[in-house]
Amino acid sequence: MPPPKLSRSAPSAVSATTIVSSLLTVQTSGTGFTDLTAEVVKFVADARAREGAVTLFIRHTSASLTIQENADPAVLVDLTTVLNRLAPENAGWRHDTEGPDDMPAHIKTMLTATSLQVPVLQGALALGTWQAVYLVEHRTRAHQREIVLQFIGVTD
Repeated sequence: MPPPKLSRSAPSAVSATTIVSSLLTVQTSGTGFTDLTAEVVKFVADARAREGAVTLFIRHTSASLTIQENADPAVLVDLTTVLNRLAPENAGWRHDTEGPDDMPAHIKTMLTATSLQVPVLQGALALGTWQAVYLVEHRTRAHQREIVLQFIGVTD
């Protein structure tokens, strides 16, 4: 088998001297995905970010963050289906303090992510063409969620 063909751009270096932080509050309407990409893009612009990385951190244990396809909504439906199969309600969970969706929500958060990091190159998020940043609400009822946004790098 021939080796894979690889290519890489020349390295660039910056001295990260700036940290910009913000708290994003999102009101969810219950289980599902909320596209945060436009808000993250706005944060990067407001921070006057040039080169570096933006970190997102959700301050909850029953909601999470993910980067997923933004073109076909069926992807998000299928992802919800698989998460529900992996952590169904009424499966005999011991922790059900806040209802039957409580423990499944914690499991779904563990299977996804509570933080993401996206490179910022030349003032823009380095997301792929079909990628978007999502908050994933794992609880059935609406919740107010907080996400810490932090850019570390060089600003204009």
